[in-house]
Amino acid sequence: MKFIQQIEPLRAYRVMDHTGAVANPEDDPNLPKDQVLKCYKDMLTLHTMDGLLYDAQRQGRISFYMTHYGEEAMIGTAAALSPEDVVFGQYREAFMLLYRGFTVDEFLNQCFSNALDYGKGRQMPVHYGSKKLNFQTISSPLGTQIPQASGAAYALKMSGQDACTLCFFGEGAASEGDFHAGLNMAATLKCPVIFFCRNNGFAISTPSSEQYKGDGIASRGIGYGIDTIRVDGNDIWAIYNATKASRELAIREQKPVLIEAMTYRVGHHSTSDDSTKYRDRTEVEKRAQLDNPIVRLRRYLELKNWWSQEEEDEYRKTVRKDILTAFNNAEKRKKPAVKHLFTDVYDELTPNLIRQQNELNELIKKYPEYYNTDDYTP
Repeated sequence: MKFIQQIEPLRAYRVMDHTGAVANPEDDPNLPKDQVLKCYKDMLTLHTMDGLLYDAQRQGRISFYMTHYGEEAMIGTAAALSPEDVVFGQYREAFMLLYRGFTVDEFLNQCFSNALDYGKGRQMPVHYGSKKLNFQTISSPLGTQIPQASGAAYALKMSGQDACTLCFFGEGAASEGDFHAGLNMAATLKCPVIFFCRNNGFAISTPSSEQYKGDGIASRGIGYGIDTIRVDGNDIWAIYNATKASRELAIREQKPVLIEAMTYRVGHHSTSDDSTKYRDRTEVEKRAQLDNPIVRLRRYLELKNWWSQEEEDEYRKTVRKDILTAFNNAEKRKKPAVKHLFTDVYDELTPNLIRQQNELNELIKKYPEYYNTDDYTP
């Protein structure tokens, strides 16, 4: 009789090191220069937008924000997918939308909850969504997207489409019951879904050492009978290769795959968090300096003579100017019409919603000094 407590820890798959050098040339995806530059420029755009919107929240100009600092290499997933693949995000996946064509204006309109926000001002900032780009709208409750992704993948399977779903979540969300329900459903029903865990070391203030005792999240995929791989989450090409192979496997064999990307959350969890209260600032600065995914890709570009300091300076200057223009435009736009407090839940307004809407309209007319609607569209 023998009890087994743990298996041999999985090693993380890596293509290039922190200097941008590729260890095994066969692992280099050798993407065209234009595509590699798009990935890099999108990373810079996202990094710049994060900085400006984080500061805007601190100035009280938007209500909330979450940065992607330290996790920008995840854009490798976007490069590996097809536009038909349906993405379920958690809340730190703006890179996917950016790569697929979501404009800076669209990001800013959502964060300012103005009249052009697709969610009509009903969602918190960074809770993006795009039907056109097959990106399901983000919701705040942790883990709810996981069984949804399994169900959507099953629907794709039943309809015979050549597509899969990809579901992002953090190692903290993997402690939710929805994680286990979603993985078990996908495994038993053989759903073409890629579960992508961004293991960034912290579930808000809870370090991973207090989140689980086993070998991370990857070991759980094995436990559910799911093909699993662990990758270096700061290596865009490791992420790209793993996602591309997972997509082929999920669609060809009609089954789920789990990817665990080991990274580090350099920024605070959100603007509601101060990570200096639970981790050493020196540790964060060291990680940001020694293993920055943006710097890693830049060094890869420089080794190929595809990028220069002059191009870097010019692009950073241009993209900052473009974002600030979109920022000013979005901030000046009016808010969505008050009527949208009641629309889109039902096909037609129910009697109780009609009564509530009439009551609100009467209050606005009776007390205009307390219910000023000048900043809202008619």
